[in-house]
Amino acid sequence: MDSKTTAGSVAVIIAAKDEAARIVTTVAAARRIAGVDLVIVVDDGSADATGRLAADAGAVVLSHPRNRGKAAAMATGARAVADQDIKDPAVLGGRRLLLFIDADLEHSAANAAVLVAAVASGDADMTIATLPRQSTSGGGHGFVVRLARNGIERLAGWTPTQPLSGMRCLSREAFDAASPLARGWGVEVGLTIDVLGAGLRVLEVPCDLQHRVTGSSWRGQVHRARQYRDVWLALADRRVRRLIRARGRRERLTF
Repeated sequence: MDSKTTAGSVAVIIAAKDEAARIVTTVAAARRIAGVDLVIVVDDGSADATGRLAADAGAVVLSHPRNRGKAAAMATGARAVADQDIKDPAVLGGRRLLLFIDADLEHSAANAAVLVAAVASGDADMTIATLPRQSTSGGGHGFVVRLARNGIERLAGWTPTQPLSGMRCLSREAFDAASPLARGWGVEVGLTIDVLGAGLRVLEVPCDLQHRVTGSSWRGQVHRARQYRDVWLALADRRVRRLIRARGRRERLTF
């Protein structure tokens, strides 16, 4: 670990909405990860007991009165970690690593531990979990994945295996480089492009995680349509930023 990453300096952040059936097991598994001394659940407008159950399981719970989306929940959690870093003398003036995991991983959440090592050692600034074939059925036709993968390749020059994987460990420097986060379901694509664009290192790590797969019902189709929209918007925003930067460089060269 580097000088700013001390023992017990990993914060797990879990964005959750209506996950009462799974959140207790997920929090308990996350707390077993070596180095984790803080688990934050951001209850993003749940209509069930997600927040109460997460608190009972030992998590610090932050609540959005209404659903604001995954990116907003991640940002809320990261701000809370930054505040706690300032207050907590155990961090010794450093900053916790940020480990983002999904709320429905249940027991398999403990396996996200493998994402921490490369960031803690300084070999990577962000690690991304690549998941095995999921045991539950469902899923779409790959349209969103292809859009995300091709967009990242064009804009960042790197081809991810699983561009939409939400299980990631980041240094604070990497998170700050990608802030403000891309909205909604475009957050993972934005993170990857922005972290790489800042000259930081990204590494994919195989990780034995199991989560609920969005099915092929109409609700699943609506979810994927929203994903496609948000990924497209994240890519479009970053294409525009690139054009603006290129125009600025040309203008400076003319003077």
